[in-house]
Amino acid sequence: MSFSADSNVIFNRCIADYHVNDNVDTPINNPYEPSTIEGILYVKNWIDTVQWHLEDIIRNPQIDPVEALAIKRRIDKSNQDRTDLVEAIDSYFLEKYKGVKVLPDATINTESPAWAIDRLSILALKIYHMNAEVQRTDASEEHLQKCQAKLDVLTEQQKDLSSAIDQLLSDIESGRKFMKVYRQMKMYNDPALNPVLYASKK
Repeated sequence: MSFSADSNVIFNRCIADYHVNDNVDTPINNPYEPSTIEGILYVKNWIDTVQWHLEDIIRNPQIDPVEALAIKRRIDKSNQDRTDLVEAIDSYFLEKYKGVKVLPDATINTESPAWAIDRLSILALKIYHMNAEVQRTDASEEHLQKCQAKLDVLTEQQKDLSSAIDQLLSDIESGRKFMKVYRQMKMYNDPALNPVLYASKK
């Protein structure tokens, strides 16, 4: 199978595993070796899946403000973990293709492979949850039809993005495109760069 097809299989398995308990505090049970690309992809999607449900919880209008703040900080940490995993995936590709001879007319892509795969992981979640809406028995026919139309678009988007990822990887492997990864420099989590945090230490 192609890399995108393998990724989609892993993402779907992860989402199904999460929904066995459907609880944001369920410990991850990675079926893949953590140091492999498959293991990294599984952890990446697990983070996305847990965060998806944290985002649902925090939007409860009746939520206790103290609990909401705790969840907001948990989401902030999740975002940092997500970024770290994306960078780990790009590191995998940089290592894999380090020996490729780049052609003189090679071009750079608008985003790295891993950030495209990040979008593929989120798409798998959108498709899972939109499909759940389509299967509801307590919703109106209008709601079901609207959700089916959205599901059709998401499914087409997944197909197109999967194809684009595989084409990008093929182009990198053949030297027609080259990778240049700019690491994310998030400032708000860094005590040395967030003015609110370093001012509080004075």
